Amino acid sequence: MRFDYDTSYADAQRLLRHWPGRIAYAALAALLLAGPLVLPKFFIGEAAATFIACIMALGLMVLTGFTGQVSLGHAAFVAIGAYAEIGLLDAGLPFPLALPVAGAIAGLAGLLIGLPAIRVSGLYLAMVTLAFALVVEQAVGRWKSVTGGYDGAQVPDARLFGANIGGLVPFYYVCLAVLVLALLALINLTRGYVGRAFVGIRDSEAAAHALGIWVSGYKVLAFGISAAITGLGGALLAHQVQYVTPDVFSLNLSMQLVLMVVVGGLGSLRGAVLGAVLIGLLPTAISRLKALLPAVAAAQFGLETFIFGLVLAGFVLFEPSGLNGRWIKLRSFFEAFPLYRRRTFVRGKAYASSERHR
Repeated sequence: MRFDYDTSYADAQRLLRHWPGRIAYAALAALLLAGPLVLPKFFIGEAAATFIACIMALGLMVLTGFTGQVSLGHAAFVAIGAYAEIGLLDAGLPFPLALPVAGAIAGLAGLLIGLPAIRVSGLYLAMVTLAFALVVEQAVGRWKSVTGGYDGAQVPDARLFGANIGGLVPFYYVCLAVLVLALLALINLTRGYVGRAFVGIRDSEAAAHALGIWVSGYKVLAFGISAAITGLGGALLAHQVQYVTPDVFSLNLSMQLVLMVVVGGLGSLRGAVLGAVLIGLLPTAISRLKALLPAVAAAQFGLETFIFGLVLAGFVLFEPSGLNGRWIKLRSFFEAFPLYRRRTFVRGKAYASSERHR
């Protein structure tokens, strides 16, 4: 049993306060670094794809989970990051510079769409972002001179100091490094005054405005940061698929990103990673499951969509706090053992938040 007592402000800001957590994350880091040495090639590729999904989910979590702005069109920023990466590499920019610049271009697009989008909220904001995604999808499909149109575009090789790092194992480590850097950057952001402003706006815009928070400015900033992180994932996604077509950035991708942050647990970076891992590996699990089902059931069209919807409905109904909430309860059980009490974690009633600031 363990009880935490803070003796300074630095205590609450430490990433890993206790030795069990440090040992667990050190073991996880060792497993991730040693993974390509022992895993089959298929699983190395799946792991790299999962890292990319985690990066994109982290981007959406900043906007939806921390600021409360619902977006159904984040696939547009993935597309902008991917095509910006192709254009920058074709222009001769080296990969280490092209990657962050592609994310910055997507972030600039997020700022531009955020300026008009902050005038609405809730369902109307979701419709605005959805319309933006549809416009971007049509634009990249028809702008053939720049994007290659519906015929697609070949992604140049990712090179570092003249060596091709687009191979299976090097690209695995590149994706892992970008994920770790993005996660650490967002941890520092959300623990600072910017992250606290985001959470204040999410909980009550009127209260945040009364406390002197520049609500409109921080909402636009959240759009920009979210789009930049998502665009960074889009640039890596382009290297993974190696040949980019507009079909890659369909509405289905936006729905998957929303599913990741909801299943993982809104308002938690750990939840974004957990949700991305679950949703990213679910198609592979479904394909393996089909082999065990009767032929009539396995041949049904839309089985994957049905399971995705079932997972979402299950979490919304039975675990609204997502995978992160379940992890917190499990961790608290072991920390408080043997004094754990079930009533400690009964979910309280939710009350309507105050009106948004106008």
